This record gives sequence, structure tokens and C-alpha cells, in this order.
Amino acid sequence: MFEYCADPQSIQGFQWLSCYLTNGKHLLFYQSFGVVLLLLAVTAPVALAFGFVGASAARSRFLPFSLFGKGYTSIVRGVPDIAFFLFFVIALDQVFEYLRHKAKCPDWELPIRQGNDFVVCDIAKLPLSNSPQWVHEVYGFTLAVLTFAIVFGAFAANVLYGAMRSVPRPQLETAEAYGFSSRQTFWRILVPQMWVYALPGLSNLWMILVKATPLLFLLGVEDIVYWARELGGTKNPRFSDYPHGDWRMYYFGALLVFYLLVTRVSEVVLDRLMSRLTLGQATAGGEAQRKALA
Repeated sequence: MFEYCADPQSIQGFQWLSCYLTNGKHLLFYQSFGVVLLLLAVTAPVALAFGFVGASAARSRFLPFSLFGKGYTSIVRGVPDIAFFLFFVIALDQVFEYLRHKAKCPDWELPIRQGNDFVVCDIAKLPLSNSPQWVHEVYGFTLAVLTFAIVFGAFAANVLYGAMRSVPRPQLETAEAYGFSSRQTFWRILVPQMWVYALPGLSNLWMILVKATPLLFLLGVEDIVYWARELGGTKNPRFSDYPHGDWRMYYFGALLVFYLLVTRVSEVVLDRLMSRLTLGQATAGGEAQRKALA
């Protein structure tokens, strides 16, 4: 904040705009872009881990593991994302509080379900009411990451399961003929080979994840969509030091540019990764590289 911003009513033009774009709420708006990027950076590997576990379980010969993997992918993929986000965050939060309640308040006699209310002892609540603001924000962000990871992990599991089935069977049989155990064949032959088949599907899934980040608004996280609506709406002198008309078009235009930039960078990175994975592989991509180098 500049010195001349002390009295917004006495300035205009460029000075007014510079003060407006550097006030406290705008700094939170700029910070929310980092929140979205952090969500992507954390959720992507976690969702991929969930997907790998789900795909491995689905192809297991042990029936309970197979049912778990296939059930996980089918149930989560069959529920609309918005409905899952709205339901699962509340359910997950209540599960955490219920477990803490049983551990910390064993002498509690009142029912936890009281009509439509979910009541636990004060020390079991997450986060505690006297916790600093950053604890509340981190807790909400953690719930958001888990929710995104579970949803997109189910889609990743379906992609990885198909990629595992696409690895040529003769390669696995050759490994077995050389005396590889099932575990060695899985980790040394199947897993390294499957990524080239999985990457196109995972690339699409990454793009969908990028486009799904505005759902943070539904999870109570103050993301870029929240601040664009908050700052872009009409403000009058009674409620704002910087009154203005309806500027939501400009704010959402900035979000459009941001998402297009993220998408473009993602395309470049994914294309280079695909070129690296297909190099020397007996696939269409690898054959195209060999012809280009010939």
C-alpha cells in the first residue's frame, strides 16, 4: 500500500487504480492463485498414488483386493463430482471428529446425533475453536486435497488399469521364462512399460483436474473464483473504500487467461514427457521418432 492510499476518496486516475489493486483483499486474491497451483501440485501425485493402488488392487488375483479396486473406481466414477464434493467433505470431517470424540471423551453420555446436528465434545472438534486462522485454512485445504485425490484417483485407477492390460503379454511371459517372480515382473517389466500407454489418459485427466479447481469454492476454500466474485461485484461507497460498477467480466477474464496459460504450459510439459517415454518403445509414438531420426 502506497502512502497516498491513506485517503482513497482524495485520489483518482492511476493513483486510485494502484491503491485499488494493492489493497488487502487484492493481496488475498493474488495469494489465491498460489493456492490453486499448490492444490494441483499436491493433488496430482496423491491422486496418482490412489489410482495406482486402485489399479493394482483391481488386477489382483486375490478376490477381496480385486473387488475393492473395481468397487472404488466404479462407485466414485458413478457419482457426480459436485454431489461427491458436497457430501464427502462433510462426511470426512465428521468421521475425523467422531474418532477424536471416542478417543478423547469416552465418558460422554449424550448422543452424538441430535436431530440434524452432529455434536461432539469441544476438544474433539477439528479444528479447535481457539485455533489460529491458518490452522482452519490448512485443515480446509487438506480436506479439499483428500476429496480431489479420491475423486480423480478413481479415474486415474481406470486409466492405469487399462494401461497395465495394454502392455504386451509376451513381454511378461518372457520375464517369467527368465525366472522372474510375479513381483519382479510387476515392478521391473509391467510398471515401467505401462506409463507410455497411460500418459494420454493421464494427460486428459490432468486437464480435467485443472478445470475442476473452481470447485474449491464449494468446499469453503477462498479460491480465485471466490475472490473474483467478491471483488468484481458492484461496490458502493457505503460498503467499500473503492466503489466501482460491475467489474466481474474483467476479473473472470483474468481467470480465463490464467487457466489458458496453465493449460498451455501443461501441454508443452506433457508433450515432452510423452516424447521421452516413447523413445525406443515399440509403440506408434516410438516408431514415429525412429522415422524422424532416420
